[in-house]
Amino acid sequence: MTKQAIIDIGSNSMRLSVYETEGANFRILFKEKIMAGLAGYVEQGSLTDGGIRCAYEGLLAFREILDALGIEKTRVFATASLRNVQNTDEAVAAIERATGYSVDVLSGEQEADYGFLGAMQAVSVQRGAYVDIGGASTEVVTFHGGQAEAAISFGVGSLNLYKQCVKKIIPGEKSQKRIEAAIEAHIDDKKLFPFDKRSALVGVGGTARAVVKLAGKRLDLGDDCCRLTGSQFEDFCDFLLRGDQAAVSLILKHEPERIHTIMPGTLILRHIFRLFRSEELLVSKYGVREGYLCQRQWNTPTPKTGS
Repeated sequence: MTKQAIIDIGSNSMRLSVYETEGANFRILFKEKIMAGLAGYVEQGSLTDGGIRCAYEGLLAFREILDALGIEKTRVFATASLRNVQNTDEAVAAIERATGYSVDVLSGEQEADYGFLGAMQAVSVQRGAYVDIGGASTEVVTFHGGQAEAAISFGVGSLNLYKQCVKKIIPGEKSQKRIEAAIEAHIDDKKLFPFDKRSALVGVGGTARAVVKLAGKRLDLGDDCCRLTGSQFEDFCDFLLRGDQAAVSLILKHEPERIHTIMPGTLILRHIFRLFRSEELLVSKYGVREGYLCQRQWNTPTPKTGS
């Protein structure tokens, strides 16, 4: 058995996962995250010096943990946090100099492929759609028979929507309308992707997990809730997006770190759920980090689905 770590530099959070692996099998030993909010450090299309410093300080904090655990095998990748900025090469070079880590910047298609591969390690849905809503991008994959059919990465996420469309912490009616307009401008059901009917929508990432967790708390579905029916999901969206004291209290009690991003993320999730005319939302406990681990562990290319 081998112990190894994967670090994901995302636009909203930086996440560390430590695994014990044997052949094609793995189990998670330890997880940690830092809500770095790197998408908030993007100015005029570039990641600021402050954002670069935030990224490498996060990696150094993770390295202290890994050193204490005696984990030597570590891989680091970045998604839209470094992919969607104009100074990618400069930022990556600075982060690598400061930390000694090599940073693999994933393309949108790679992120979708890895996320789908990881999600399928924990769910048994044969036909459906997959979605991962990050801070600055949203990945969507359709699949059948457990195999990916088509994949795309949209350049819109919960944190960049918050930064662009919301003036206060909680988006009011006008802010929500701006968010919805931005989502529709980026995620076009007629031109970019085949949004045919998919009864099951499989979600990974912080937004999907937070929505199902919060809905489970409100509806008393149990701590292990990982599935919502279409009516449960739509009713919960209506409740959450009212933004009243009950909704804010629920967020602050169970997902306080997402107080500013959960509503923009929920609007993306609802938009995609409706485009696919889905009937249930499921969350997988695995996602892009596990897909990245599996691809590297198996040493085989991920299936290319195109865009």
